[in-house]
Amino acid sequence: MHPQATTTVLLSLLVAACQNAPSTMPDTALATPPVAVKRPHAITAHGHTRIDEYHWMRLSEAQRDADPPDAHTREVIEHLNAENAYTKAVLAPVDELRGTLFTEMKARIQETDLSVPYRENGYWYHYRFEEGKEYAVHVRRRDEHGATEQDILNENMLAEGSTYFDLADYEVSPGNELVAYSTDRVGRRQYEIRFRDLRTGKDLPDVITNTGGGCAFADDRTVFYPRKDNTLRSYRIYRHVLGTDPSTDVVVFEESDPAFSCDVYRSRTEQYVIITTESTMSSEHRFLPVAEPLGEFRTFLPREEEHEHTVMHVPGAQGQPGKWYIVTNWKAQNFRLMECAEGDTGNKRKWKEVVPHRADVLLEDVDVFKDHLVFSERRMGLTHLRVRRLSDGHEHEISFSDPAYMAYTGTNPEWDTDKLRYGYTSMTTPSSVYEHDLNGAGKDVLLKQQEVLGTFKPEDYVSERIWAPARDGVSVPISLVYRKGTTITGSAPLLLYGYGSYGHSIDPGFSSARLSLLDRGFIFAIAHIRGGEEMGRDWYENGRMEHKLNTFTDFIDCADHLVAQRYADPARLFCMGGSAGGLLVGAVVNMRPELWKAAVAEVPFVDVVNTMLDESIPLTTGEFDEWGDPKEKEAYERMLSYSPYDNVKDATYPAMLVTTGFHDSQVQYWEPAKWVQRLREHQQGSAPILLQTNMEAGHGGASGRFERLKEVALDYAFLLWQAGVAGK
Repeated sequence: MHPQATTTVLLSLLVAACQNAPSTMPDTALATPPVAVKRPHAITAHGHTRIDEYHWMRLSEAQRDADPPDAHTREVIEHLNAENAYTKAVLAPVDELRGTLFTEMKARIQETDLSVPYRENGYWYHYRFEEGKEYAVHVRRRDEHGATEQDILNENMLAEGSTYFDLADYEVSPGNELVAYSTDRVGRRQYEIRFRDLRTGKDLPDVITNTGGGCAFADDRTVFYPRKDNTLRSYRIYRHVLGTDPSTDVVVFEESDPAFSCDVYRSRTEQYVIITTESTMSSEHRFLPVAEPLGEFRTFLPREEEHEHTVMHVPGAQGQPGKWYIVTNWKAQNFRLMECAEGDTGNKRKWKEVVPHRADVLLEDVDVFKDHLVFSERRMGLTHLRVRRLSDGHEHEISFSDPAYMAYTGTNPEWDTDKLRYGYTSMTTPSSVYEHDLNGAGKDVLLKQQEVLGTFKPEDYVSERIWAPARDGVSVPISLVYRKGTTITGSAPLLLYGYGSYGHSIDPGFSSARLSLLDRGFIFAIAHIRGGEEMGRDWYENGRMEHKLNTFTDFIDCADHLVAQRYADPARLFCMGGSAGGLLVGAVVNMRPELWKAAVAEVPFVDVVNTMLDESIPLTTGEFDEWGDPKEKEAYERMLSYSPYDNVKDATYPAMLVTTGFHDSQVQYWEPAKWVQRLREHQQGSAPILLQTNMEAGHGGASGRFERLKEVALDYAFLLWQAGVAGK
């Protein structure tokens, strides 16, 4: 029999055994992990040839969706199911713990709950959760005495019959009578837009498929939306007129550069529809008056290499021309705020500086109101909110007291207001929504704080912020949390989390699920490593492209520092990360396998070189500014030096739990599936290396507020098992 056929039959028997007799099958029957057949596939670039034995695991989107599946698809699915069965068998000793963790995590959630209402265009909007339901019900009420609530969208009803469901966005029309909403039932982030008549509660016949999820009404009949190409890049903006066939929709903008993707939204002032197209390092905007829905979009400023900017419209008073605010990195690495007259957008010499560039402050965002600007600024790794009154220039800052925290402006759709909604959380403070007087009068009003049921008390936990010395002399911030009574004597298990890519900062927020680790003696830490933007734009620049190794060495240096400062038991040090953070995990276990007791890599980007060489894979072309273009020899060699899949070696690897989603459009499932096989081949120790694939989901994992907790419970049960405290 051909080796391929033999492997397929064995896997089929294994899966059948697991599916048909899970209650009677002894654990020892699955003591040996699935072994995938090797089919060498040569990949040559720059005169260098690599052999990928598991290239065959790739399936196209069409193959994944085909019913019935072809032979190749069945083989791949059988292998993934066999891996799931093996993981289930290995973790059988902690199966009861997984159930316990899920139960206690769920028990902390206030199942019947309401969000804080916000006002927009004459209505108050909020959402509610109902006991036992996975999804939200979106509600509104007219802003008048005696008005009754109206259900806009019930996600639970929309999700019926689907194992996965995501409501990406909804937009209410200017006249308040229609809502456009976008849904994904697979997990590949290809959204279908429908339109509901809020007077009748019935959907219109218009259905638009394969969209980016967002849309913008110009008027009550005309809506603009992005569509995706075969690589799932949003590359076109269409105009749809309600009541017409979507196949006749007009393309109003097409992005031909594969490094860019586009989106569309309605300005806060309600006067423009704005198209934004951007790459990692550059952006461009076009705008159209809502009064001219069939008109031509005008370019704000022609794109420039490495010029990133966002634009915000300001209406003029009493019919006078308005102006624009621009947050820009033009001659300002950490960004600055500028303004220009409505007709001077294309001439930067006519832009005027409002907030200058500062070397020690990153200007992350600006919220614009009629008489106020609110600046979201990052200093020393933490976000600060600063308010400026435009009428007299008076400024004040909203102060926060925790050593490590997360603060952000919330939902503030109203233009003419002197109230600001903002969110606040820390590693010991549940998520909170506050109302702040923009004129600085009085104390901030706590509108709602996440209720944590059970015995939780913030004072029972300790949050700290420390600094680790990196090997090149910079100091890396670390946020920590642990339960009071946990001794800092080098005896506690510690989980170190990191990301470190795309300039995305990982802020120290609260997690009620995390209490299940802390209450069992774990210390949890976040390493704010380079590649993020916690310490400013330079922090990002020094963690990407030719500086990418800093991301990995920073993480290792943080781990060593935590051990040296006796926060972590050196024999029970754990690491965790997802997506690009999974790349981080893969890199550091290759570089220092002996450092970690165990690792969790969620939807990990680990096959860096192969993915970046293949421009047919979703999102690849937009990633060149982050990792480099491997068609260039220098970039190829650089990526090859740290790509986890390419750097697996004979070593005593830690125990590893690797998770993925079969429909993942951002990191394809075959990357972790191949990586796990190669890791096992080179494993010199006895620690298990496990793969868990959610066959019904994509990059974000399971949908639904309770289903997601089952995945967290799996991660935590694995960690507690490896820490030796599974029964405590």
